[in-house]
Amino acid sequence: MTGSDPDDRDPAGKRARRTITVLIIAALAATAAAVAVTATAAAPTGPASQHRPSPRPVIGYYLALGDSLSRGVQPDRAGASLPTSQGYPDQLYAMLRPGDPGLRLVKLGCSGETTTTMIHGGICAYPGGSQLAAAAAFLRAHRGRISLITIDIGANDPNSCIAHPTLGNAASCIGSKIPGAIGRLARILRTLRAAGGGKVRIIGMSYYVPELAEWHNGLAGQALARLSERLAAGYNYLLARAYAEAGVRVADVAGAFRTGDFADVAARPGHAAVPRNVALICSLTWACAPPPRGPNQHANAAGYRVIAQAFRRADAR
Repeated sequence: MTGSDPDDRDPAGKRARRTITVLIIAALAATAAAVAVTATAAAPTGPASQHRPSPRPVIGYYLALGDSLSRGVQPDRAGASLPTSQGYPDQLYAMLRPGDPGLRLVKLGCSGETTTTMIHGGICAYPGGSQLAAAAAFLRAHRGRISLITIDIGANDPNSCIAHPTLGNAASCIGSKIPGAIGRLARILRTLRAAGGGKVRIIGMSYYVPELAEWHNGLAGQALARLSERLAAGYNYLLARAYAEAGVRVADVAGAFRTGDFADVAARPGHAAVPRNVALICSLTWACAPPPRGPNQHANAAGYRVIAQAFRRADAR
């Protein structure tokens, strides 16, 4: 009949076409799903992947031990010597951390510490009674996770020998105080090794000589500066030998400050030319600063950076 649907005359054909249509739609849907899955697997950039937690860095410890230098002590505007965050451990830590994001700095130093008080206590309060006891306990508790130990100790032991020495007392000082300090340093290093393990990295340091600032006080001051430098050189040699016997590297701070260089001459702004070691002691410490901030034997921020760089070089060897 004219105008009628052909499927009305062929029900079987109508069912076949509907089946084909359903199959085509199903195939297209399956293809789209497969493409979506493939794209997701190939480019995992969705929100779920963006919020996946990244692996945490392994935590290791840098343990800083010693006297006032290990606390970054500097004089404030009123002249009081106070700990700062500009010490050589802080600056060395800043140098090391980009390559070791999990590194943590622990400072146990004590201003005024000697080798005697480091072993027996008496200046700063510590669990266990002394800096050495506290350090040993920390090392045992974190054994295998200690990345570095730095130590500066011994400068305060022969203070009367090097600070304003005279020819009369120099020999007696060297004969009595310095050997005892070297022996106690060896004991300190043995204790740290035993607590931290034989392979733990330890770096000590030689000392600069604040008394070089005496150069500005005429001929007598210049003689005193030279004598102080000779005494310090001998003491630094003994310290270096004690460190070497304990398998400890030495940061050459005395060399970085050009402590023995009286030959080269350097100019200071507003002052007459002086030996290079004198110019450096004035620019890297508070030893030449006017009152009330000076004269003060501690390094300034620039000096602490030079010390940190010396430790960095020793660590890289």
